[in-house]
Amino acid sequence: MTKSLYIKNFGCQMNAYDSKRMVDVLAPLGYCQSEQLENADLVILNTCHIREKAAEKIYSELGRLRAIKNERLESGPPMMIGVAGCVAQAEGAEMLRRAPFVDLVFGPQTYHRLPEMVARAQRDMGAKEFSGRGIIDTQFPIEPKFDSLPPATSPGPSAFLTVQEGCDRFCTFCVVPYTRGAEFSRSVADVIAEAVALVDSGARELILLGQNVNAYHGVSPAGGEWRLAELIRELAEIPNLERLRYTTSHPRDMTSDLIRAHGEIEILMPYLHLPVQSGSDRVLSAMNRQHTSENYLDIIEAVRAARPNIALSSDFIVGHPGETEEDFEDTLTLVERVGFAQAYSFKYSPRPGTPASAMEDIVTEDEKSSRLARLQEVLNKQQSQFNEEFVGVVLPVLIDRKGRDENQLAGRSPWMQAVHVDFDRPESAQLAYGKTIDVRIMTARPNSLAALPLNKLGSAG
Repeated sequence: MTKSLYIKNFGCQMNAYDSKRMVDVLAPLGYCQSEQLENADLVILNTCHIREKAAEKIYSELGRLRAIKNERLESGPPMMIGVAGCVAQAEGAEMLRRAPFVDLVFGPQTYHRLPEMVARAQRDMGAKEFSGRGIIDTQFPIEPKFDSLPPATSPGPSAFLTVQEGCDRFCTFCVVPYTRGAEFSRSVADVIAEAVALVDSGARELILLGQNVNAYHGVSPAGGEWRLAELIRELAEIPNLERLRYTTSHPRDMTSDLIRAHGEIEILMPYLHLPVQSGSDRVLSAMNRQHTSENYLDIIEAVRAARPNIALSSDFIVGHPGETEEDFEDTLTLVERVGFAQAYSFKYSPRPGTPASAMEDIVTEDEKSSRLARLQEVLNKQQSQFNEEFVGVVLPVLIDRKGRDENQLAGRSPWMQAVHVDFDRPESAQLAYGKTIDVRIMTARPNSLAALPLNKLGSAG
């Protein structure tokens, strides 16, 4: 009997990958993913703990689910509710205390045990003396979860592939080491096998994921260890694989061989997301980032020497405890020196249990907001200028999703820009899906590009 599974994903690409794998592990139990929440037999919230008040947002969502679950009790089969991911890992028993109607609470390292948890919950729900107590699994298992997952299949032309999890850097503002655990790298053989399976099922682009992906150190076929550069070189040999990317990186692990790979491996796309967080050495030290602003700039110089056309992206936090106006000005200076094609910027918010949450000299919320607005003004200007340089240019775009308008498809440029492509008829759009096609950029927008396929332009290419 087929059962309906609805997953709402919060947060990063790692969560998107985890959600896809949850679908895979539940398939043998008869669950098929659905876009309809109200009729779902199992609803899973896959949560992220990075942003401010993440837990409260999840509890608000659970309140809405509780109402739907109660309605279902009167009119049909019961709905099972699960909370996964980093908020589940951090909250644990507290979540079941505040939301006793939740059936499953499990961390990001345990979803390979999801079929067992679901089966147990179903048995409990059918028992005469069911207590209503949910199941909690937030242990860090000894066995790698990847060893227990079924073969992967691609959801489309572009697919995520987790190669590394956890982090040993312990930045003072970050909860990842506490919710995802210590660094773990999958073996080379395991990664290659999943990559081949994804490509065989239709993926043309692989995005390698890790909380600190360039710290990858997987066991090689010969018994030693490979770093990320060696893994990328091996993946680049897979037939029919057209594009490789990786995220998210740490400057401390940006090795010389990885930098060289950007200049030597054609299918490694000319895009690098390398978070810096601040341009102030004093703030970087308080964050325990283990690098200076000059270290970061030296890396950027080396990467650009290896791949002159590379697009750079980064993360910034403003208002970290103790940040002065001078510290913030150092961040603006670094931004101006680098010139970013994309960037993500946020106000500092304390995460419970992190060292920064106990630091004094907190910047006021008004000052945080002011600094963030000033930073984003500069970053947005840089992104707009970068996009405008492509107007009139022919680019190869991997078409991987539907657009907003009829006969419109979308994809990514080599530089990670979202590109919306308008086709003249449905048949043309259908033929283009899943392929890398040449398009001419007609318009640059702040966050995307608009294009036409060359075959619509006749001899314009």
